[in-house]
Amino acid sequence: MYNSMKNIKDQFLITLLVWVLFGSAIAVAEEKANQIVSIGGSVTEIIYALGEEDRLIARDTTSIYPPQSFKLPDVGYIRRLSPEGVLSVNPGMIITLEGAGPPEAVDVIKSSNVPFVEIKERYDREGVIAKIQAVGKALGVEKKAQDLVNQVNADFDTSEAIIGTVPTPKKVLFILSNNDGKILAAGTDTSAEGMIKMAGAENALVSMQGYKPVTDEAIIKAAPEVIVMMNRHGDQNTIDEDILTHPAIIGTPAGQSKSLIKMNGLYLLGYGPRTGQAALELSQKIYGE
Repeated sequence: MYNSMKNIKDQFLITLLVWVLFGSAIAVAEEKANQIVSIGGSVTEIIYALGEEDRLIARDTTSIYPPQSFKLPDVGYIRRLSPEGVLSVNPGMIITLEGAGPPEAVDVIKSSNVPFVEIKERYDREGVIAKIQAVGKALGVEKKAQDLVNQVNADFDTSEAIIGTVPTPKKVLFILSNNDGKILAAGTDTSAEGMIKMAGAENALVSMQGYKPVTDEAIIKAAPEVIVMMNRHGDQNTIDEDILTHPAIIGTPAGQSKSLIKMNGLYLLGYGPRTGQAALELSQKIYGE
């Protein structure tokens, strides 16, 4: 009888220990799932829009919206990541926009066995919706993601209805930078061209692909009617106004009419929850209210 009771007691203690260890493992797993590093401005913005920002422990340099994100540690620029910097915050998951690099750094991060989720990038309405859904799935909040998709789709519907009434599309030149008179501009298959099209306009530089230096002759031939540039971090006081006196610009329709539009970079080209609003705002700036 004594041995029987002792065996039952031992079995009970073993079972209790197993359940304690199992519960601890679950708690650790849940805690790790709430230790997320977000890489890519639009990914971080989506996480905030989903109401899941409490799970973030760090962000990358491009994650500048909403302003609260600045309170998070910065693990570096998305294209120049350091494995040490990313892994030093002990992440339980890394969610990154497509194109993180350099490749060798990403390979090291992936080899750490931390769950690594890459979000595809597309420069259109469908791409924004797919991005929200992908982030929602990674976080396990598909219902919240669908609610956000419904809201963003409503914004797109509103903007597209208004933009659809614009007159003949204007030709827009998007200038990424102007260093020492050398203009770096947007050709086809770029985020800038995607936004230009969503705003009901045309990219003036369809003769080249990607973001590249462009000659004065090419700009003069393109004859843009509007110049669009980014305000970096919302800075209005830059020397970019001088672009209208650039030898290649001054004689174009945009130069003659002094048509220069500047907007926040992440808002304009982030392809996140605010993209429908950004497209409408850009269209209104191009064509007037």
